[in-house]
Amino acid sequence: MSNTVIPSTPPSIGEPSPSSSQAGLNDQYYMAHALRLAERGLWSTDPNPRTGCVIVRDGEIVGEGWHQVAGEPHAEIHALQMAKEKASGATCYVTLEPCCHYGRTPPCTEALIKAGISRIVVATTDPNPIVYRKGIGQLSKAGITVDTGILSQEAEQLNQGFFMRMRHNRPYVRCKLAMSLDGRTAMASGESKWITSNDARLDVQCLRARSSAIMTGAGTVLADDPQLIVREDELPCQLPVDKRATLKQPLRVVIDTHLSMPEHARMLSLPGQTVIFTASKSEAIKSMLEKVGAQVIYLPGKDREVDLPAVCQQLAEEYQVNELFLETGATLSGSMLRAGLIDELVIYMAPMIMGNKARGLFNLPDLDSLNQHISLSIVDIRAIGRDWRITCSVNSEQ
Repeated sequence: MSNTVIPSTPPSIGEPSPSSSQAGLNDQYYMAHALRLAERGLWSTDPNPRTGCVIVRDGEIVGEGWHQVAGEPHAEIHALQMAKEKASGATCYVTLEPCCHYGRTPPCTEALIKAGISRIVVATTDPNPIVYRKGIGQLSKAGITVDTGILSQEAEQLNQGFFMRMRHNRPYVRCKLAMSLDGRTAMASGESKWITSNDARLDVQCLRARSSAIMTGAGTVLADDPQLIVREDELPCQLPVDKRATLKQPLRVVIDTHLSMPEHARMLSLPGQTVIFTASKSEAIKSMLEKVGAQVIYLPGKDREVDLPAVCQQLAEEYQVNELFLETGATLSGSMLRAGLIDELVIYMAPMIMGNKARGLFNLPDLDSLNQHISLSIVDIRAIGRDWRITCSVNSEQ
């Protein structure tokens, strides 16, 4: 989850920035503003990265923009359109290395060169091998001064999923859990509605909205019949009004080893795509599910279970999934954690006690001694209504 700390409040368009004798401080100041702009695309740029751009001339912001929707102009183009002729001789601050190839939009490097930008400050290079350092190379060759590394950590954190997909060929996996003070997620009967407050559930909508896909298991489908959708009316108004119609539903992913998912599951009648990964060869059930709109993929692993690492790889390669949001029970979450496929835990802790017969967070039967523990780092704790939200990163080196 992005917890980017922005140093200061940026000026309005046309308003000069506070004077500073150190150029580096001004660079951080304007890059922080560019990062704020990039965050406005948190829910709408997928599968593209979220980017922001600020153009400054003579200490005054003359143009700014952010990438709003995949397939539409990038942040640099929006900023150049605002700056117009004032872009000539100006400094451009951009949160990600400008693109240098023709894709769904023309290359931003050409537009920056044509506009007469004299200096470009880049937060971080683009991990996409099509772009990596090539954009910077084109700009430098054109005589533009290029500086990199300003607030690079914050820029990468804003696009954790994109960087993970480009570097490791899998999504960034965020696992959401709700528990009582004594670490229980459901009663022994399976009853769990609702452990957390409405405030926490609204917060989850924001996490869903930023995700490329939502994953659950067949057991959760059978027990709860979840919809796994983003409810737009429950989101804060961060998406521009003219872009709200472009908010697409995340891909729904179901891990269903034995193809036990019923054809009348609610999610199969909703907008958006549902993909079921299975280890079962039942053509009859596969055909039944495909008739109601699901895509069924046979991907077996060891012990007749679904191959979870292969699932993550296929989601990255075939579906361009940057961020995968895991909402499931103790079995699948435990399997994903044990396989080293969870990067972040988001745990909502409710002020209640559920007792020792209630169900725990993870099924991890192989942990017999303390030295086998899975190490976490707590990166954020905050109140969400009456509950607490604890965000942990999973340490990759155990």
